[in-house]
Amino acid sequence: MQWPKFRRCSAAVALLMVLVPGVTQGDIYRFKDENGVWHFTNVKDDARYRLYIRTRKTTSKAYIKKYEGIIRQAAEQFHVDPLLIKAVIKAESDFDHRAVSHKGAQGLMQLMPDTANELKVEDPFDPEENIYGGTRYLSRLLRRFHNDKERAIAAYNAGPELVEQSGGIPPVPETRRFVEKVMQYYRQFRQVR
Repeated sequence: MQWPKFRRCSAAVALLMVLVPGVTQGDIYRFKDENGVWHFTNVKDDARYRLYIRTRKTTSKAYIKKYEGIIRQAAEQFHVDPLLIKAVIKAESDFDHRAVSHKGAQGLMQLMPDTANELKVEDPFDPEENIYGGTRYLSRLLRRFHNDKERAIAAYNAGPELVEQSGGIPPVPETRRFVEKVMQYYRQFRQVR
């Protein structure tokens, strides 16, 4: 007798997730089981799930606003230009705090697990921990490369040893593209300032 109440509750939760901004985390899927009970999820982990509600992708501008305070605090604490932090986040994850690269880098600033451990980042998917950890690492690289942003960004991508061995930006296509992309975003953010 409680199943109809459960179904009403599930439908209400799904509707609430669509109507209340900031509550949604992704598309919503559903299926009705053999007992007539509806199941809802945002992770399609069963072939029976079908798309029920497609959520709009949040724009980078909205994410920048959402993380502005954390970025500003990390920038002040580690003496890094907040616009450079934003540019790295935009290039690394497009402000998706759940991003995982094909190499295993995680979160907004795409910290590799070993780097995250070294920086004492317990949850790389937590935006605050990730931004503080990534900014701390970027600060170290900026100091190591005497505030040369391009070399520090190259080191963020390819590792500081390779940058030192190369005497500049390594001749690695991925790293060169990354540096160009970060610097392009950095210039764009400076213009909007």
